[in-house]
Amino acid sequence: MEGGGVYLLPPLERDWRGYAELRAESRRFLEPWEPTWAPNALTREAFQQRLRRYAGDRRNDKSYSFFVFDNMSAQLVGGISLSNLRRGVAQTATLGYWIGAPHARKGYMTAALQNILAYSFNQLGLHRMEAACLPSNENSQRLLKRAGFEQEGYAPKYLKIRGNWQDHLLFALLAENYHARR
Repeated sequence: MEGGGVYLLPPLERDWRGYAELRAESRRFLEPWEPTWAPNALTREAFQQRLRRYAGDRRNDKSYSFFVFDNMSAQLVGGISLSNLRRGVAQTATLGYWIGAPHARKGYMTAALQNILAYSFNQLGLHRMEAACLPSNENSQRLLKRAGFEQEGYAPKYLKIRGNWQDHLLFALLAENYHARR
């Protein structure tokens, strides 16, 4: 997938060093919004395990994970994923994303989100995309709203972030609303 100055590719073994370096450099920036990092989170072995899980989930149509690269420099800037795919009568997935600290607020994630939404609604045939973010994460809320997501609710103690169950705002975007904005 390519557009808006970025391209998205499934993570590959060759991406480990760039991933580990960007995540390490961005740790303080990312930790307030993410689950607690395992002590070995940035090791090659942990990355290889992650790749195996991604491949299995992709084969089983359970999730699709991508790294986000800058078109000009081919530099890794972040990641975006569709997880918890539910087929049948739901046709729904959960959106997740992260951006490296040096690349925040430069439009990369906005472009990545547009790419993944097109893929989700046009290629995967999903009907609904869901996302959740901490009430204090105003940047994430703005990103979702700009893309057409609507806040649908408030979930107390929804996800375990930094070792504590945290409340989250719940957002969703329907395929028909996505297509109406095109």
